[in-house]
Amino acid sequence: MPTVTLKGNPVTLKGNEVQAGDSAPDFKLQSNALADVTLADSAGKTRIIATIPSLDTPTCHAETKRFNDEAANLGDVEVLVVSTDLPFGQKRWCGAEDVDKVSCLSDHRSAEFGEAYGVLIDGGALDRCLCRAIFVVGPDNTVKHAEYVSEIADHPDYDAALAAAKS
Repeated sequence: MPTVTLKGNPVTLKGNEVQAGDSAPDFKLQSNALADVTLADSAGKTRIIATIPSLDTPTCHAETKRFNDEAANLGDVEVLVVSTDLPFGQKRWCGAEDVDKVSCLSDHRSAEFGEAYGVLIDGGALDRCLCRAIFVVGPDNTVKHAEYVSEIADHPDYDAALAAAKS
């Protein structure tokens, strides 16, 4: 597993590391309309999957807004932002922030997504939250890019993720 810290302190992640070249694990998440969303729902498209601890933190807020702004220039690329925030909170946040080009999805029910992608935090202050990571999945469900952000409070490499999505 990659080494990930929160303010310099190591966090334990559950699951298996997902790397470029792997098949993207399937998932079932919940939309803010309370509908189930799976990987197959965006079949045939490139997907940017950004995992974050919570929309209600400054870095997650800024990251989600950035991807919402970038999504307008990405053509047939679906942007999914995944956290364990409740769907009701995600809906409120998206409405308040005019976020309408990315899909905010929740892993609150089972955390199976978090384990499948190796981003589920096990223990500590952020127990059962997701660490900050970016996965770009091609139309064939192959992971084209994977970044586990080494310090949760830091931003991901947006340029690398966007380049992978456009390639």
